[in-house]
Amino acid sequence: MDSLSTNRKITTALVYLVLAAGAVLMIFPFVWMLLTSFKSMAESMRIPPTILPAQWLIQNYTDALESLPFIRLYINTALLILLRVICAVAFSSAAGYAFAKLKFPGKNAFFSLVLIQMMLPSQIFIIPQYQMLAKLSLTNTIFALVFPGLVSAFGTFFLRQSYMGIPDELGEAAYLDGCTRWQTFTKVMMPLTKASMAALTIFTAVFAYADLMWPLIANTDLNMMTLSAGLSTLRGQFTTNYPMLMAGSMLAMIPMVILYLVFQKQFIEGIAMTGGK
Repeated sequence: MDSLSTNRKITTALVYLVLAAGAVLMIFPFVWMLLTSFKSMAESMRIPPTILPAQWLIQNYTDALESLPFIRLYINTALLILLRVICAVAFSSAAGYAFAKLKFPGKNAFFSLVLIQMMLPSQIFIIPQYQMLAKLSLTNTIFALVFPGLVSAFGTFFLRQSYMGIPDELGEAAYLDGCTRWQTFTKVMMPLTKASMAALTIFTAVFAYADLMWPLIANTDLNMMTLSAGLSTLRGQFTTNYPMLMAGSMLAMIPMVILYLVFQKQFIEGIAMTGGK
């Protein structure tokens, strides 16, 4: 028994050691970014590098705020996230319910198209999507940012799995009680997928916030860019002010940090429930 207990303690210690090492590797880039944002240009390029700045410079944050219209970038990013979340949750919930609970001709074929879209890289859709916006004269607009996220194949598949985990007897009972198909969906089925919709909201917000290529292509006006696209303009052709770039990155992280802290519980619950299905 003593040897068994000792082996368990050693195994547990090794597991915690590996997890701690992984945590350090994950958090190190963020710590380095924070420390670099307070360094001077010469100090950020020094070899071997220094960990702590010799002098903590707030000027980098001032320069970043002066170089980019951060207020406008925050507004554009917030509108992008909000509109994509609304479209993803509304359309994906309806489509997911239809694929999970309804019977209609071509159901499997249509769902196969959804799966195919998930498997294809999103870059192949950039040219036709841009041509559609250009012909409609909608480039350099908020709608141009939202356009690729009007319909979410991932969200459709994600919520379909949640609806499939709901017993069909609930829908049948609602129908016997006099509910229409729409009332069954909105008043019975949809409220049961709140955790999954919250998780989809988080996923959609993260994907929209991290989207870089499409905002750079669709909107060339700096005042119509998002935070990620705006930050890319701070990178020079021959030289880059890395402390100012890191300071701008720290400022750009604020919305997602707040979003994660507010919806952390819903995110974990949604992942656990959907994974269990």
